[in-house]
Amino acid sequence: MSTTFAVEPQELQPGVALAMPVPEAQPVIQLDHIHKIYTMGDVEVHALRGVSLTIRPGEFVAIMGASGSGKSTTMNILGCLDRPTRGTYILDGEDVSQMSKDERADIRCQKIGFVFQGFNLLSRTSALENVELPMLYLGVDSAQRHARAMEALAAVGLAGREQNHPNQLSGGQQQRVAVARSLVNHPALILADEPTGNLDSRTSVEVMEIFQRLNRERGITLVLVTHEHDIAEYADRIIVFKDGKIKSDHAVENPRNAAEELKNLPVISDDDDDEE
Repeated sequence: MSTTFAVEPQELQPGVALAMPVPEAQPVIQLDHIHKIYTMGDVEVHALRGVSLTIRPGEFVAIMGASGSGKSTTMNILGCLDRPTRGTYILDGEDVSQMSKDERADIRCQKIGFVFQGFNLLSRTSALENVELPMLYLGVDSAQRHARAMEALAAVGLAGREQNHPNQLSGGQQQRVAVARSLVNHPALILADEPTGNLDSRTSVEVMEIFQRLNRERGITLVLVTHEHDIAEYADRIIVFKDGKIKSDHAVENPRNAAEELKNLPVISDDDDDEE
């Protein structure tokens, strides 16, 4: 004989909500046992040996390692500039591991912003036009390109410099244009490859202040490759590569605060920097 129990619906008290599980945010980057092998004649060079890595939205991660450690190969794979020999790379929920060259180019335009050590600006075009360039590839209309580029330049402190060409800007200003350019397509990820390598000490801190502000205020996911320990300490997490593998992966307990440090550094005027 079976017994049936009636369950009365539970009344909620005013101001009391049922606890619902919060779904975990989808990772921006998932590397699963990534290998990269280059063939040089009869010799195979194992640049990456089974790297697995997860980076979640809003993280600021620094990647370090000696020459030949695998950090640059990892950066090329993360930026869809190269693809792994085997293993899986999920970028913002999409498997990009075995995409063709053209497919990877589309992904780079849509999901990734780049900042390079050498700035990579077009010398004969204005700061505004340099920042608009990524949007041209996506077919964004002229008015929207202009508005988004102006907003990005203002975000990096270059309002009023929109019509300047690269040779009219200091090195720090040129790198800020590059940062603005990386922002305009609202990427899932910004990759910065030695972004302070060509900059003096104060300008390096200024660039790191921009990165920290974009990360903390806008929640932008940032991956920074650097060989400088002091620069890596501005990130919230440091990953060290050695011999094609991850040697260590740890959180930075007290990241350096670029905005606070700038208060105690001597100011170099942009005009003085231009004249050098």
